[in-house]
Amino acid sequence: MTMSQDNHSAEQYARMLNPGGALAPLQEKAMLQFNTLGLPTAKHEEWKYTRISSVFRSDMTLGGTAELSPADLESIRLPGKEHAIEIYVVNGVFRNATQTDEITIEPLEKAATGEFAQIVKDNLGHSAKYHPDGIHALNTAFVNGGVFIHVKRGRQVEKPVYIYYVNDNRTLSTLSLPRTLIHVSAGASLQVAEDHVCLGTMESLTNQVTEVIAEQDAVVNFYKIQNEGPQSSMVCTTHFRQTGKALCNATTLSLSGNIVRNNLNMVMEADHGESHMYGLYLLDGKTHVDNHTIVDNVKPHCFSNELYKGIMDGASTGVFNGKIFVRQDAQKTNAYQSNKNVLLTNEASVNTKPQLEIFADDVKCSHGCTVGKLDEEAMFYLRARGISEKNAKSLLLHAFAVDILDNIKTEPLREYADRLISERLGFNF
Repeated sequence: MTMSQDNHSAEQYARMLNPGGALAPLQEKAMLQFNTLGLPTAKHEEWKYTRISSVFRSDMTLGGTAELSPADLESIRLPGKEHAIEIYVVNGVFRNATQTDEITIEPLEKAATGEFAQIVKDNLGHSAKYHPDGIHALNTAFVNGGVFIHVKRGRQVEKPVYIYYVNDNRTLSTLSLPRTLIHVSAGASLQVAEDHVCLGTMESLTNQVTEVIAEQDAVVNFYKIQNEGPQSSMVCTTHFRQTGKALCNATTLSLSGNIVRNNLNMVMEADHGESHMYGLYLLDGKTHVDNHTIVDNVKPHCFSNELYKGIMDGASTGVFNGKIFVRQDAQKTNAYQSNKNVLLTNEASVNTKPQLEIFADDVKCSHGCTVGKLDEEAMFYLRARGISEKNAKSLLLHAFAVDILDNIKTEPLREYADRLISERLGFNF
């Protein structure tokens, strides 16, 4: 099935498009692009290892009007919720948010016609330059009920923002296309955590795009938790645009799913920008997680550090494809990239491809990858001291993963992530 030939999707698009809306030109352009490109196949180099078209089904319900009960809301809230700003996006559509004076939270369509119209115009869709494919175009074509977040100049937001992307797939298979635009003004700071949640056992597919703009001296800490279950697949694009000297940190934790594709971009458009990208994928069963990262050094004197770690059990598969671009004007760039993987079974596999494309001559860049099994000497050392094989294995794997979790600055989230990892590993010391 190719979505470009699906009349059902075309009819849904026609109903959702507001002919006079501020986003209509962008949507129409994206729909034309999608009809031209269709869904990527294994022949597309960037999708070589991920058969995403297999999880698109014509009988999936797009959007929907699901309403969550108070019990539903309580069941999905993250630790630290009492001191957080919470936003709920259900089946791809913005539903409600905590009322707060600290930041502005409003529907994306409203922001596109109000005081933030220029910000939306200048930044919404910037990520398409790095992902000119049908998946990204599909999200843009169906923008409906998106979220806009704005932080005022100089505002240090103490409370973390929790965004719950909820698929209510208790009675229907769902296709969700959430869109979020976050603007952090000069001198401001923000913590954002995205949590992807399923409430049912029917199949679900999420095609998400989040774009973050960080201005001069802004600080953004961003966390993504993916733990929906084997019935769920997702494509998540997170795009950072540093328009001034800024600090952006991103941590991605992938624990379960059917097919999961993460696109993470850091575009460093100003001198002396800094970014850190961390990822942990802890997989079992037949879960497939594909992490694609891009660091684009456009201006000089920028620094980036990237560390992704994978633990593959069962018949799971991991993919890491990291690209660092150093443009001609980006002299004095420091960029580092590392991918480390542990395979626990003969059936598990990983494909890793770190890449550098350097067009400047005064830079410090390095990349590398490792794939192996648990350290047999370390296992022997622990076993010789009376630790069971199961506990020794769990201890070593937890030690392998914990330095990724240490980069989560929000303490309740870090403890929650550590608990999820420990439970998966059977680590209970």
